[in-house]
Amino acid sequence: MTATAAERFIWQMALEIEDGAVVATGVASPLAVLAIAVAKQTHAPRLTYISCVGSLNPQVMRLMGSSEDLAYLTGRTADVSIAELFDHARCGRVDNVFFGAVEVDGHGRTNLSAAGPLTRPKVKFPGVVGACSLRRWAKHPVIIVPRHNKRCLVHKVNIRSTVDDARRTRLLTDAAVFSIGPGGAILEALAGTATLADVQERTGFAFAASAHLAVIGDPPAAVRATIQALDPDRRSAELVGAAA
Repeated sequence: MTATAAERFIWQMALEIEDGAVVATGVASPLAVLAIAVAKQTHAPRLTYISCVGSLNPQVMRLMGSSEDLAYLTGRTADVSIAELFDHARCGRVDNVFFGAVEVDGHGRTNLSAAGPLTRPKVKFPGVVGACSLRRWAKHPVIIVPRHNKRCLVHKVNIRSTVDDARRTRLLTDAAVFSIGPGGAILEALAGTATLADVQERTGFAFAASAHLAVIGDPPAAVRATIQALDPDRRSAELVGAAA
């Protein structure tokens, strides 16, 4: 049976985490929570997880409705404050953080602030919170856009909320994987259900295609079973793919 877009995307995210890595999640990050739990139960059992709810290595048994749910305190080995999380990141002790964005461009800039001028915005977005700092401090930041479309993947962000001019960043969508940053975007991989023409049509920024374009495969059956067990309510399916 073919994997769903959500299962494929969660597996993409999980594979960004190496065994032994230190991974942190911020607010409003349910897909990251699920991906970390999947990685922990599959290829990265020795990862260390710092949750924004204030816990170190909680036992994530299922995806909750909020990434700040107090269920994510269960089984923790220690309490970790937000200030301590930022200290760890600033000292180079955090490997992975996943960042969402309302807009992303090919030079790696993201918009989490507003549509229109900040003085009189048409729409206010959730805001930067700590993303501008954590993105620069994490060793391997990853930007995620669960629904690949031109409204999110734009020629130039309306407001620059975060940027990392010193290095390139991985961008994962439900259709593709890009490297973005100084020098522009490079398409590195396509989902098995996507074509190059389809991605070009749905992307607002220009990009070069890698000479060795990879294909994003379905997760193995055992991994799919793990995802389904951790997400029995299929919350991830409501967030990934489909809507344009």
